[in-house]
Amino acid sequence: MTRKYFGTDGIRGRVGSDMITPEFIMKLGWAAGRVLSRQGHGTVLVGKDTRISGYMFESALEAGLSAAGIDINLLGPMPTPAIAYLTRTFHAQAGIVISASHNSYFDNGIKFFSGDGTKLEDEVELAIEAEIDKPMTTVDSSRLGKASRITDAAGRYIEFCKSTVPNRISLVGLRIVVDCAHGATYHIAPRVLEELGAEVISIGVEPNGLNINDKCGSTKPEALQASVVEISADVGIALDGDGDRLIMVDAEGNLVDGDQVLYIIAMSRLFDEQLDGSVVGTVMSNLGLEHALTKQGIGFRRSKVGDRHVMNMLRESGWSLGGEGSGHIICLDRTSTGDGIVAALQVLYAMVSSQKSLDQLLTGLELYPQKLVNVPLDTPFNHDESAMVKASMKDAEKQLGDSGRILLRASGTEPLLRVMVEGQDETLVNKLADSLADTVREASKH
Repeated sequence: MTRKYFGTDGIRGRVGSDMITPEFIMKLGWAAGRVLSRQGHGTVLVGKDTRISGYMFESALEAGLSAAGIDINLLGPMPTPAIAYLTRTFHAQAGIVISASHNSYFDNGIKFFSGDGTKLEDEVELAIEAEIDKPMTTVDSSRLGKASRITDAAGRYIEFCKSTVPNRISLVGLRIVVDCAHGATYHIAPRVLEELGAEVISIGVEPNGLNINDKCGSTKPEALQASVVEISADVGIALDGDGDRLIMVDAEGNLVDGDQVLYIIAMSRLFDEQLDGSVVGTVMSNLGLEHALTKQGIGFRRSKVGDRHVMNMLRESGWSLGGEGSGHIICLDRTSTGDGIVAALQVLYAMVSSQKSLDQLLTGLELYPQKLVNVPLDTPFNHDESAMVKASMKDAEKQLGDSGRILLRASGTEPLLRVMVEGQDETLVNKLADSLADTVREASKH
C-alpha cells in the first residue's frame, strides 16, 4: 500500500512547508470528516501539545471537519495518550492529535486515533488520502458540524492514570522530580503524582509555545539527572512533548531507558502473575534485555522499529506488554496506546510494592554495549544483494558468536544505512561496527 501523505505515525514536518500548512490541515480535516461521515453524523475529539502553531492548526482542523458535517470537541493541550483514552470514553468516532511529539517547536503534525483509542487502520488512512485529492466541498448549512470545548478533560485523564495502579498503593515518602518537557503533560503529570502522595518537584512545566522539548524532556534528560542528584530525589521521570515517551533516572542520576523500564514492568507483572504471554521489543532492543527476560522464562519477540509495529504484534498475539528503547512503553492491560505517565506509574508501583529502589529493580539485567553507525548513501543501495557486505557480516557474526548480533537497516526518512553491532565485548563491538560501516561505504560506490 503506497502512501502519499501519511507516514508511520501520522503526518509530520516543518511548519509552513510541505503539508504542514493551514490550507492542507483544513483539507485533511475535511477529508477525514468525509470518511467518518459515512458512519453517520458523529463527533471527533481534537487535542494538541503546547507548541505555538497548535492554535493555528486547531482552527484549521475545526473548519475542515465542520465543512464535512462533523461535530468537534476541543480538548486544548493534552497528552497524546489522553486523547486516545478520551476518544474511547466519549464514544467519539475518532480522536485527532496536533503534535510533533519529541521534535522542536518549529515542527508540527497530525495523528489520528480510532473510536477504540488505537491508531487508524491502514485502509482508513488510505481512504482519507483519496479524499484529500478531491475538490473540497461544504455540506448544507443545516448539516455543518458544531464545535464545543470539554473543560474537564484534564481531570478525567488524571483519574484514569491513577486507576492504572492498585488503590492500596501510596507514593507517600517518595521524592520525585518530573520533567514535562514544557509539553502537553505540564498540567497533568505533577498532579497525578501529587494526588498519589508523592513529594513532587516539577521542571519543564512553563510552556510558552517555543520551548517544548528545548534542553529538557526524555530526549534531553541532563537537567533532570542534575536535579535528581542535587535534591537527593528517589527517582526522576522524563516525558516528551506529547507524553507518550518515558525515560527515568535513578537516585544516583543514572539514566534508565525504555529497555530497562520494560524489564522492570515485565518482572513486576511476572511476580504478580499478571504477565500475559511474551514481551515485544523491536529489532533495536538491546540483546541484554532479551537474554535477561529469557533467563526468567519470559518470551521475547522483536517487531520492526516503531510503536505502531510493536502494537500490531501485541494485538496479533494477544499479549499486553511491549516497547522501545526510546521510551515508548505499551501496557495494553492498562490502556490502548503508549503512555509515558501510565508506564511511569507501573515502575513506581514496582518500587513501592517491592520496597526496592529503581536501580535495585534492574538486578538481573545487563545491557550489552551497542554501537550504531549511520552510513550516508549517495545512490540507492541494497545491502542484501552485496556479496561484499554479506561476507563482512558473516565474518563479524562468527567473531561475535552467541554473545552479540548485527543489524543493517535502511533509514525510512534519510538516505542512510544504519549499521548496528552489539555484544558483551565493547572493544570488539566498536571494531566490528566501524569495519562493517567501511565495507558498506565501499560496496555502495560500486
